[in-house]
Amino acid sequence: MAKKKKEMAVGGIGEWVVTYGDMVTLLLCFFVALFDTTEAEVVQTEMMISSLNNIGMGGATGGATLASGKLAELGNTVATLPSMEKGRSLGTALKKAVSLFQPEIKSNKVRVSSNERGIVISLASDAFFRPASAQINIEETRELLVRLAALLASDELKDRKFAIEGHTDSAPVDPSGPWKSNWELSAARSINTLKYLADFGVDERRFRVAGFADTVPLASNDTEEGRAYNRRVDIVILDEAHL
Repeated sequence: MAKKKKEMAVGGIGEWVVTYGDMVTLLLCFFVALFDTTEAEVVQTEMMISSLNNIGMGGATGGATLASGKLAELGNTVATLPSMEKGRSLGTALKKAVSLFQPEIKSNKVRVSSNERGIVISLASDAFFRPASAQINIEETRELLVRLAALLASDELKDRKFAIEGHTDSAPVDPSGPWKSNWELSAARSINTLKYLADFGVDERRFRVAGFADTVPLASNDTEEGRAYNRRVDIVILDEAHL
């Protein structure tokens, strides 16, 4: 009886549970170390991080059972989730884009990132367009646009859709210029980018085009550096959830 009481001394459970918990934690750390986040879709990764945070904050009580909910009634089951193969192809495309545009990334002409929408390839407007113009400086950017078109037309992205989104800073357009507002300028830059990518071999039916003017800044428009950062054209390789 004394031995049994000693075993139950730690919160009413056996002392072996502490060792077992440590082992499970070490196994979790081991598999997290093996996990390559670049090969997972961003939304899935964020969901995993959120769930782990909830556990650490005491949000998971355990003991819950799985049951069909409203989403299953609407046909949203495990079988309808994006395939792991497509998730891996997007991760592969991200690595390929970073490698493909490494010289331009170093010179700040191109930025490559990822978010919940997919892979974002940002073209700095000052490097691709003449000032206050939607005309692409094709003499200096042709080779890069050819590489970009080859990436978008590659086999690993054959089932993907793309978005081209133009952005400006908050400075007003020249009243004597061809554009009535930054809306027209940003949209025209997106359309001209689409035209060249289509000329270089990408099916234009896979794109959607938009102009956002200065409504989606990445930095403050109070400085010249921030305004230059905001002037861009984003090519987004869309995740399945954002088609």
